[in-house]
Amino acid sequence: MTCKPAAASSAGRRARRRRVKRGLAQGGAAVLLLAVLAPVLWLMLMSFRPSGATLAATLAFTPTLANYRALAGGGFPASFANSLMASTGSTVLSLLIGVPAAYALARHRFRASGRIAMWILVTRMAPPVAFTIPFFLVFSDLGLIDTIPGLIVVYLTFNLALVIWTMRGFFASIPAALEEAAWIDGAGVWTTFRRIALPLAAPGVAATGILCFIMSWNDFFFALILTRTNAMTAPVAIVNFMQYAGWEWGKIAAAGVLVLLPVLAFTFFVRSYLVSGGMAGGLKE
Repeated sequence: MTCKPAAASSAGRRARRRRVKRGLAQGGAAVLLLAVLAPVLWLMLMSFRPSGATLAATLAFTPTLANYRALAGGGFPASFANSLMASTGSTVLSLLIGVPAAYALARHRFRASGRIAMWILVTRMAPPVAFTIPFFLVFSDLGLIDTIPGLIVVYLTFNLALVIWTMRGFFASIPAALEEAAWIDGAGVWTTFRRIALPLAAPGVAATGILCFIMSWNDFFFALILTRTNAMTAPVAIVNFMQYAGWEWGKIAAAGVLVLLPVLAFTFFVRSYLVSGGMAGGLKE
């Protein structure tokens, strides 16, 4: 008769421990989420503050759109459009060139395939500052300084290696039997790639495209060196609000919020592809 109460008491203790562990895990996740979102939320609050109270510690203030109106009336919209064109152009070209190249390296074995893949990876390991002077000298001779095509070429140089190396893993994770069945039915290499391999690797293409866009969108170093006024990007335009006479914190905060929006929008629309694509890309050959 004493076994049942003892068993019930033990089960109750285990249930309480599980609830405590679950509560601690949820509390830790909430603290981590708050730590990650706090700078973004504070940036948004700063963007709506009046110019004289931008850095005030109080949360009580009258919201205003003066900082956003000031950005709209200046040169920031043009810089924002430059960033959008350069990032989108480099991402599209990187995918158009890199995805077929990755498929070739993953499926068609030849003597130098391993060395080619390694040299592609090496281009991503080199620090960007090592390419600054060569890019500047070549672009000066070609007339690409302070141009959108020049930025697209620079971003393409680095994004292409990312696309090839990442997509190579996605294509390698696709069962080769599917493509062999298409070959038996008379499909060629291009038809097999377009109708079999590419649809199956669509999550990887979406995830890789987002990574390329983010890396191009957030670039500051090359945009600072290779642009002047015509092709100035949004990150460089934000620095112009930091002047010797004083930093325009309201404009800086408003511009920072606007720069976040495209990345958040792309991430929201492809969030499911990012999860499934990241898991698929982790599979080995």
